[in-house]
Amino acid sequence: MDDTKVIASLDTFYSACMDLRKHNYDKCIESCTIILSKNPYDQAAWALKMRALTEQLSIDDIEAEEEGIADSYFNSDAIAENARVGTSLRTAQDTNNQRPRTVGGRPLSGIVRPSTSSAGGNNLQMALKTPRTVGSSRPLTSQSARNIRLGTASMVSQIDGPFINISRLNFPKYASDKQLSKLLFNYIYYQQNDIRNALDFAVEATKCCNFEDPWWKVQLGKCYVMLGLLRDGEAQFRSALQHGPNIEVFLRLSRLFIRLDQPLSSLDICQKAMSWFPHEITLLIEMARIFEGLNNIPMSVKYYRDILELDATDMESIACIGLHHFYSDQPEVALRYYRRLLQMGLYNAELFNNLGLCSFYAQQFDVVTACFENALRLALDDNAADVWYNISHVAIGFGDLDIAEHSLHLTLSLNSSHGAALNNLAVLLWRKNNVSRAESLLNSAIAAEDHLYEPHYNRALLAQEEGDHQTSYGMVKKSLSIYPNHYNSRDILNELKKYFSSL
Repeated sequence: MDDTKVIASLDTFYSACMDLRKHNYDKCIESCTIILSKNPYDQAAWALKMRALTEQLSIDDIEAEEEGIADSYFNSDAIAENARVGTSLRTAQDTNNQRPRTVGGRPLSGIVRPSTSSAGGNNLQMALKTPRTVGSSRPLTSQSARNIRLGTASMVSQIDGPFINISRLNFPKYASDKQLSKLLFNYIYYQQNDIRNALDFAVEATKCCNFEDPWWKVQLGKCYVMLGLLRDGEAQFRSALQHGPNIEVFLRLSRLFIRLDQPLSSLDICQKAMSWFPHEITLLIEMARIFEGLNNIPMSVKYYRDILELDATDMESIACIGLHHFYSDQPEVALRYYRRLLQMGLYNAELFNNLGLCSFYAQQFDVVTACFENALRLALDDNAADVWYNISHVAIGFGDLDIAEHSLHLTLSLNSSHGAALNNLAVLLWRKNNVSRAESLLNSAIAAEDHLYEPHYNRALLAQEEGDHQTSYGMVKKSLSIYPNHYNSRDILNELKKYFSSL
């Protein structure tokens, strides 16, 4: 008897259980639907179908937590405007201006994470300007990272309506059932994405267990955080920790303090967790990310190296250390890390783009073209512009300015608000004495990405050559406000001061 006949001869409920273990959720749901059509009161099939529907859409919501525009600009938490240096992620001082910067003005990290893909910025206009989500062209809004997957949950069609009508559930009855209550909560929270009803259900379940179950306290904290009640969530997480140390609770508490812009408190939580779990990689990654957010790159790299000693295959650590070496003028060392990622099976446009740049700056010119060809072949609409922008840098390095200009035009055709490409194209046109076009592009670059200091400096230099000293003075002041250590901007400022003092 072959496997198909053996499976067909199995009990339907047992077959559904096997499908769930194999992550074959559609077949599991189909089998449970058949059982429930014969006996609508079969509690085991009902619970199994509920779990399968939840597992279809459940995600690691610790990693997916992301602060949206509504959370950032319409919350009621008071944040000190003049925070002390090293105590705030929003006002972190830039100690190394060699790295490209995000819209929020912070240096890029080595890997795209939810916290580094948000629009951020210093004002609401900048946050709304550029879409930064992975699966949506809309600007980042509240719960966006979660809704990328959970937004389709409401579209699951049922012949006779939704599987569970949440509004008709008797919460106290089901909350008292220890077997079903946790499954039902996960279904409401993950599959239905109904945070308010999930919170009400968790409150009832917490009462039923006499406030002694730490699992329910964590779920209450999750609901409070999703609703923006961060201090209530903190109280629940701390209460859960009184029952014993738990890595998930420590991580959620750390992320909560990040939302409150209290990175030092978050580091204290991680240090406390490390005393219980000294070799836990997730805690080390959390600390490395916080130091990176504070622009303390040496400490961040130190923790990433500690992670690689425990897990030599951690891609985030390898990528971040490789990025650090690249922007520390060690492209040959960075090349080793990116080659390691390639050996581990990572195969995407970003990796080949980085390999091409490292090979170029390490003077291994024989592989540069092949790397960028692979990058273009694998590039999608959201990263093809960056690949062409880097190709223009390689062309400038080789002295072929025509190809560089053509690559920059392709970059702008894919992303018309690419500030760095606008700036570089303006410089190339300026060299061709097309001053009016260069001035227009520099103004566009400043309007697109005002966190870059290069367009402000170039605009100041252009205005100084044209004799517009007032405009030059304003632009060079903005350049120095972004990058105070830029000595070329200081030279222009000193020249302008001498000119104004002689009038």
